[in-house]
Amino acid sequence: MLSMPRELVKEKLLAFLKEDVGQADITSQLVIRQDALAQADVITKESGVVAGLEEAHILLEAMGLTGKSLVADGAAIKSGATLMHIEGNARDLLTAERTLLNIISRMSGIATKTRTLQDTASDANPSVKIVSTRKVSPGCLYFDKRAVMIGGGDSHRLHLDDLILIKDNHKALAGSIGEAVQRAKVGSFTKKIEVEVTSADEAIEAAEAGADILMFDNMSPSLIKAAVQLLERRGMRKRLVLEASGGIDETNISEFARSGVDILSLGSLTHSVKALDVSLEVRSPSRR
Repeated sequence: MLSMPRELVKEKLLAFLKEDVGQADITSQLVIRQDALAQADVITKESGVVAGLEEAHILLEAMGLTGKSLVADGAAIKSGATLMHIEGNARDLLTAERTLLNIISRMSGIATKTRTLQDTASDANPSVKIVSTRKVSPGCLYFDKRAVMIGGGDSHRLHLDDLILIKDNHKALAGSIGEAVQRAKVGSFTKKIEVEVTSADEAIEAAEAGADILMFDNMSPSLIKAAVQLLERRGMRKRLVLEASGGIDETNISEFARSGVDILSLGSLTHSVKALDVSLEVRSPSRR
């Protein structure tokens, strides 16, 4: 599971909070007594897969609030379920509300979509894995990628330094796939080389040049299957990791899963996700 030092997660969450608050939560400061205490529940209005509770606890702790999760990240939840109890200073609770809900709702939406698509893909091919790309909202890389993993998916590279990925523009500027791969081999032996290909001929060229991973980009399942079969006939398939990318969604993921690849990468897991509808409801205001 993807992880980051707790202090770094806290810094990111407090930056989100600062962006939301501005100079001050003037409504809460004017309307609510400074010494007022409150208890609240985080409730889901949709069924799905919950994620972001660990991050929610880090934010609450930073605000001096206490939270108790009633479910764990990765759990399947029904509409109306209570995810968390929160208590503490009423002003601080309402100040943190939107940031807290944004994290839980976005991460849960990503986890829910990931679980649905992974289950569908696994029904067609138990060994295939879906992964997220770097198509994330700026500042949300860690949270989006972690949510995918909570939902049962995996991550493609997190950063540009994780993997040598030769794409169409790299090929164009290098002159050819073979030349691009040879230049890449000058780098560290610890980094695998992946090449984006758009035809069976390019797949063979990349494999012969020494690529470790082939990404079939925007190719139909039938064309991918033909390319995989050609690699098998040439005795190249077993040493390669094969990935399909581009245009994969819930309507065709089963076809792509049966095309013979190992990995299905979907930018839609994070770049156009529908957030899960969650809300915060105050239960009992009180005074010290």
